[in-house]
Amino acid sequence: MTKRIAVVNDLSGFGRCSLTAAISVIAAMGVQPCPLPTAVLSAQTGYPSYFYDDYTDKMTEIQREWKKMSVRFDGIYMGFMSGCRQIGKAIDFLETFYGSDTFLLVDPIMGDNGERFSMFSAEFQQDMKRLVKQADIVTPNLTELCLLTDTDPKTFENTAEAEGGHGDTRTVPEGRKVVDAAEKLARRVMEEGPGEVVVTGIRFRDSGDDREMMGNLAVTKDRSQFYAHPFIGEGYSGTGDLFASVIAGGKARGDDLEEDVKLAGEMIARAIQDSVRDHVPRDEGAEYEKYLPLLMKSVFVGEPSFWLNVRKPPV
Repeated sequence: MTKRIAVVNDLSGFGRCSLTAAISVIAAMGVQPCPLPTAVLSAQTGYPSYFYDDYTDKMTEIQREWKKMSVRFDGIYMGFMSGCRQIGKAIDFLETFYGSDTFLLVDPIMGDNGERFSMFSAEFQQDMKRLVKQADIVTPNLTELCLLTDTDPKTFENTAEAEGGHGDTRTVPEGRKVVDAAEKLARRVMEEGPGEVVVTGIRFRDSGDDREMMGNLAVTKDRSQFYAHPFIGEGYSGTGDLFASVIAGGKARGDDLEEDVKLAGEMIARAIQDSVRDHVPRDEGAEYEKYLPLLMKSVFVGEPSFWLNVRKPPV
């Protein structure tokens, strides 16, 4: 039977992010995505103007109908939350559908580039920490990792500098230093509950050829692995959503976490390279669609039987 993931996230018409990204990625991985919208937007919030419809109350109605259906999920993937009240609804959802045979992945969307997003309060940050404690897997970016550990990003920069890096944690010449500092924070998060943390979007300079790189750090109880690609020179909307979706889909189908971290990084790096070449505006998101086949696993052994009945063209 096909594995099934409840995807609790917003739906944005433009921006290649959130549910748009999650549904396509998870389905390509052979897993059924079941979307539960937290909000509906005409376009993601990076655009100068957009329509926004909060779905906090509607989440309860959808949950009630799913409960009537007696559905179960192999995984739950939670992304954008609009506020404290919505996090409370998400926790209510877990009380109904999060069982011993279900994994929970939380992508703790709170900030980027060293700052918490202006729409979120300190109270929201603490409530997000409460949700993260229930998770099995967490996929923060570097800023969100700091927020989850109540670490000021500037303090993190100073720590990295003291350990041999330079002040900007997004472009650190000594890549190993900032990775080590990030691993320490990830393990602090794991002390509160999550068994795996994947830190995304760590930028640094390769000490060998001075190339700017972008990497992702996978931390588990027993080990940590860091995988990096050349930084193309542009940040695109939705790459964190794409990344978390690959990790969720892979977890559902039984993949090794480290392999999925590499797989997600490869797909996103190729998509960004194409987007930069094609001059795609960053708010539109990276052109990842053509690379969805990278995520697929063969489901056929030998030749599919329905192909045998197809008449071959005459020679």
